[in-house]
Amino acid sequence: MFDEATRQAAGHVIAILLDRGLTIATAESCTGGLIIGALTEIPGSSKAVYGGFVTYANEAKVTMIGVDEALIEEVGAVSGQVAKAMAEGARHTAMVDIAIAVTGIAGPDGGSAKKPVGLVHIACATAAGTSHVERRFGALGRQGIRAASVEAALQLALACLNLEAA
Repeated sequence: MFDEATRQAAGHVIAILLDRGLTIATAESCTGGLIIGALTEIPGSSKAVYGGFVTYANEAKVTMIGVDEALIEEVGAVSGQVAKAMAEGARHTAMVDIAIAVTGIAGPDGGSAKKPVGLVHIACATAAGTSHVERRFGALGRQGIRAASVEAALQLALACLNLEAA
């Protein structure tokens, strides 16, 4: 289902989580559950994966993981601030060690000059704090943007886990 690079990244995330006895949850918008799908494809992942929140609608972000509705209205759902709030909300709601969140515009519609199709914000929340990256994947098509978002989210999770060990 996932390409080799994604499976390897997911395997590394799971291996680190298992080695350290940590748990993970996701909050996904444009990826629609693909990140948690990649993680749970790894044998043994049930010992580290709590679950995922698919918060596609803004209302789901608010009601499921506690993102402030005023924040969404102020900066828009596709923003670094909302990605961070999603990660922090998922971590708090699930009571896990690490949470990854993704919000973006997979297209083919919905983009603007300021927020084009392919714009994705990814955040990672841990006890040490919350990290954020912005990616502009461009015209990869809906499936390509979603696949690239999963890979980028797993890479951010690895970076956060490495920071946790430092």
